[in-house]
Amino acid sequence: IHVAHILVEHRYEAEDLLKKLQAGEEFAKLAQKFSKCPSKARGGDLGPVESQRLDETFAEAAGELEVGKISPVVRTRFGHHLIQRLA
Repeated sequence: IHVAHILVEHRYEAEDLLKKLQAGEEFAKLAQKFSKCPSKARGGDLGPVESQRLDETFAEAAGELEVGKISPVVRTRFGHHLIQRLA
């Protein structure tokens, strides 16, 4: 699967970002500004990844998304994510 994500420490941060996305703000720009993951330099793009290489909770949420859709807040041991399915 090909996904991008925004990683933040707190759930309330992810919920605020989700509201911004729902209001039409661009995923990549928000990722560059707010994500704690090094992928933020690429707008959160993790590239094509094998789901078994991802955190199980993250992989499950990403796998359920339709292309172009954004997940609700997903909590993993790394923090709170918003995931966008790119392909």
